[in-house]
Amino acid sequence: MFEYFPDNYSWSLSVMIALAMGGEIDEIDRACRGLRSRAAARDAEADLAWFDAWAAEGTRVRALADADHDAGRRWAAARKYLRAATYLLLAERQTSVKSERTLEVYRQGLECFRRGVELDDRPVEFVDVPYDGAALPALFLPAADVAPGTRPPCMIHFDGLDVMKEIIYLMHVSELPRYGVSVLICDHPGVGEALRLRDLRMTPDVERPAAACIDWLEERGDVDPDRIGIMALSLGGYYAPRAAAFEPRLKACVVWGAIWDMGRLYELTKQPGFARSVDLERTFSQVMGVDGGQEELERRLAELTLEPIIDRVRCPLLVVHGENDRQAPLWTAEHTHAGAVNSAARELRVLTKAEGGAEHCQLDNVTMGTDYMFDWIARTFGVDYAGSPAAPVDMAAGSG
Repeated sequence: MFEYFPDNYSWSLSVMIALAMGGEIDEIDRACRGLRSRAAARDAEADLAWFDAWAAEGTRVRALADADHDAGRRWAAARKYLRAATYLLLAERQTSVKSERTLEVYRQGLECFRRGVELDDRPVEFVDVPYDGAALPALFLPAADVAPGTRPPCMIHFDGLDVMKEIIYLMHVSELPRYGVSVLICDHPGVGEALRLRDLRMTPDVERPAAACIDWLEERGDVDPDRIGIMALSLGGYYAPRAAAFEPRLKACVVWGAIWDMGRLYELTKQPGFARSVDLERTFSQVMGVDGGQEELERRLAELTLEPIIDRVRCPLLVVHGENDRQAPLWTAEHTHAGAVNSAARELRVLTKAEGGAEHCQLDNVTMGTDYMFDWIARTFGVDYAGSPAAPVDMAAGSG
């Protein structure tokens, strides 16, 4: 993986996320070049320096977008608004200490994202999914080139620990509709708008927000209710199979970076040299609403395990993992795949250093992961798109 900050994995990973989202290397370098001397500190003060630098670059690019828009340069403005959203959202995401100031930058990032999408004329719906007396903010992307009268399949896309629907959209997931599959990208409890603007915290029973998404999709006339699946990345390696284990209406499950047992993995992150993408203690406490200190945090993390429930997954399961994942070792993927003994069809795809995509969630080369996942989804749902002629999987059958 290209590591702009050789002594700060977390910051380097954010640079790679920015590139995967469509950021320009010159603009990223403008934000980062003054941060090199701070990278080794890895403390809240350094993260605030990151926030200031990236927020400033996002604001600069937003001003360029405004100028393009005022001059009638629609497409140029759209591209710049989306890049401004990238920098503003990554400014806020990297900062473990939240404040009114960081929240304002987050809101600006959402505004730039929406402007960029709308000016780009993409068929994206900004929707609210009813959930437990509240609502989950989401993006619905309809399948492309659908024959009249047909109802295409749809994947629900949940987030990870510290990403959000806008990051998911820009990291090539907006390409999934080209495969004939719609996608609902949802900020479920604990992430994105659901956490920051609606104060919805994460709980282990993610099948509940998944069920709310399915209910909402079943009410639409443009989704096949018998071909709804779920996918998620990073901590979503727990979310997606957990949801599939308890929600039989899910007919496909994609794990984009496996998480077998978060409590065990958290203990490993305390070892010297183990890679951390964020301040885990602070981030998990915010996401889960933990206020009882370290003991409560560790107890809550121990609940995030697939071991007792993975054999309940009966739909087809794909686990995609990087050979050199420094956040979640390869054994997490191997355990997830091996444990799903009742899946109709299970596959473990390990991307190697030689191929590219060997890092966490393929952030060294995201398309190596998305290309494979999207093709698998189309084949599993029996979608006839160019390059995917295989017969659909029998989604009702179990293997044991």
